[in-house]
Amino acid sequence: MPNPFAPLIVLDFEVQNRLQALTRAHSTPQALVLRCRLILRLAGKDQPSNLQVANEFGCSRNTVILWRTRFLQHGLVGLQDAPRSGRPRSFSPR
Repeated sequence: MPNPFAPLIVLDFEVQNRLQALTRAHSTPQALVLRCRLILRLAGKDQPSNLQVANEFGCSRNTVILWRTRFLQHGLVGLQDAPRSGRPRSFSPR
């Protein structure tokens, strides 16, 4: 039977500062910025639900669940893009 409560995210000071720095940096890819903002919001003092965060960010509840579980399992490294299978992209000089 599924657990109706999502696991809590508790951030220490260093991880919270790193996530905030990633959201402010202009060189950070926007997909990573969204993931960092999701984690920061999930770690808020009001402990919002997955559905509430999804509505605030305009994404699906499954997206919030995915990044919550990856962050809990792997930490900051889990928020990075995973390597894709298949042939790498190649760009022509034109």
